[in-house]
Amino acid sequence: MPFLGQDWRSPGWRWVKTEDGWKRCEPFSPALEDGNNQLNDISHTVIITGDDENEEVYNTEDCEFAAKKRKKDHFRNNTNSQCFYREKWIYVHKESTKERHGYCTLGEAFNRLDFSSAIQDIRRFNYVVKLLQLIAKSQLTSLSGAAQKNYFNILDKIVQKVMEDQYNPRLIKDLLQDLSSTLCILIRGVGKSVLVGNINIWICRLETILLWQQQLKNLQMNKQVNNGLTLSDLPLHMLNNILYRFSDGWDIITLGQVTPTLYMLSEDRQLWKKLCQYHFAEKQFCRHLIPSEKGHIDWKLMYFALQKYYPIKEQYGDTLHFCRHCSILFWKDTGHPCTASDPNTCLMPVSPQHFIDLFKF
Repeated sequence: MPFLGQDWRSPGWRWVKTEDGWKRCEPFSPALEDGNNQLNDISHTVIITGDDENEEVYNTEDCEFAAKKRKKDHFRNNTNSQCFYREKWIYVHKESTKERHGYCTLGEAFNRLDFSSAIQDIRRFNYVVKLLQLIAKSQLTSLSGAAQKNYFNILDKIVQKVMEDQYNPRLIKDLLQDLSSTLCILIRGVGKSVLVGNINIWICRLETILLWQQQLKNLQMNKQVNNGLTLSDLPLHMLNNILYRFSDGWDIITLGQVTPTLYMLSEDRQLWKKLCQYHFAEKQFCRHLIPSEKGHIDWKLMYFALQKYYPIKEQYGDTLHFCRHCSILFWKDTGHPCTASDPNTCLMPVSPQHFIDLFKF
């Protein structure tokens, strides 16, 4: 009798267990077939081991069993034969149909959208970190066991990337701070809140987070040795244009600490005024005018004051997109099998908060 998977029209798939959970793999591949042919030869031989006194002969059935076990181990360890979710998209369905049973979950989305690889892309790194930060603040108690494992595996890879590449440590520090604060509250309130899993596992996770925080605190930036053109060698108008491309006030302040020239440019009132106008409406900052000693508006203080009252615009190099026609969530550059006559009219960018809302049932 054939095996029927969730989709009754297909024969089911072969799955393999990895550190990120169970993943679908390709049933056949030339690399695996060559390995199987070599292992098949073992089942037709008789293996003799040991000394003359303790000689042990394995019959054909034992050899076949050993060969099957080696095939299984070879299949698990041979990464060339694995093909995990070549399509980087997921169908977001909120109700069961004849073809689809059950619901898609956050844990499934982590795997199908391949967040582990997404963090290696500099365009998607900030998006994934922001998403994990929102989950840490509001959705941590609703994660299943598989989703928890995927979440902390991705978080571990993010920390290791920051430690190796020293890329945007401030962002991951904020994430770990929010995550540790949430876990401390939940662990203290055991019985009042619902945490899926053993409390000792969560305590170990909290200890790991504290260790990561200490490692990031002790992180020393490597000084780049370069005899070529540096940032300080650029003309003033180019440096000014670079500062005007930043959408985060803290990034402007950090860059202003590099050289006296950059500090002078980072204190420009017009720069902070443009930043306020980009993130906030005129009605919002008119309610919180902060005059300076000279009687002018202090736009720098205005920005950080408004940030406490209103959310700032989110800006990412690459985001997930949702196709309203197909109900498919995907990375825009990977695409998806759209059946619409004009796919571009059906696309909608998905913010990290919107992503979480899609999986709230």
